[in-house]
Amino acid sequence: MLVPVSETTSAAQTDPLARIAALPGVAEAVEETRTLVDRLLGHRILRRRSSDVSMESSLRGACASAALEGAEVSMDEIRAGHVYDTRIKGALRVGGELGTLVETWPKAPRQVLARLHTLAAADAVSADALGRPRMAGERVEDPLELGEALAPEAALARLEGLYALLGARTSVPALVTSALVHGELMAIRPFGWGDGIVARAAERLTLIERGLDPKSLVPSELGHRTLSEEYAPALRGYMSGTAEGVAEWVVYCCRAVRAGAQDSLATCEALKRG
Repeated sequence: MLVPVSETTSAAQTDPLARIAALPGVAEAVEETRTLVDRLLGHRILRRRSSDVSMESSLRGACASAALEGAEVSMDEIRAGHVYDTRIKGALRVGGELGTLVETWPKAPRQVLARLHTLAAADAVSADALGRPRMAGERVEDPLELGEALAPEAALARLEGLYALLGARTSVPALVTSALVHGELMAIRPFGWGDGIVARAAERLTLIERGLDPKSLVPSELGHRTLSEEYAPALRGYMSGTAEGVAEWVVYCCRAVRAGAQDSLATCEALKRG
């Protein structure tokens, strides 16, 4: 597990994520993002149209996540049911089932990640490869051009570190934890196909489960699509393991969540106008 910052406080000694939450710029980015998400959660239209906003957010998030994997599809095609690309079909399945995995996520993250991959890759890989970590000799897709992936043995070890982190008690903001979940899964690329779809879904799942976005209104995947030119460079910074790189990644993820929240605020305003 990547925790690159030296322990400087008693909180950091008991909570490794506290070291990351204390990095320069992180607290400010978290506060700014939380303020905007709270503004979204307080929108009057949600009193009667919350499910509509959540559904639209899920569709827009799935479209964006698939696009980041290289798929070319529009929201109009999705609404018309004209979906043929395996990546968009997988992202839509993931988005449709995300709400059912919220309670299981903190208790059995291994099981949830396996399920997310099974949903994402059902049309793309062989049945025996669904939901299981990649093995030696299996290809690793790299749509973001992050470079050579970890060997399967190293990937498994780091994945165990992520499971341990998710199972530990932490007082850090959901935005910090979700950014670390996303970053770790992209650094590990545990399955070889669809890892980006899984990682972005896990980030969103963490934001829901840890209380920032309990109604799943924020398409954080769309935020990453909006900031796509910064996405891969920010990930490479995280993967470098430096304090600066990790801080920049968390701040970037906060900005992506803000972009997603802005999009849902626009949806709320559109529904308000009728």
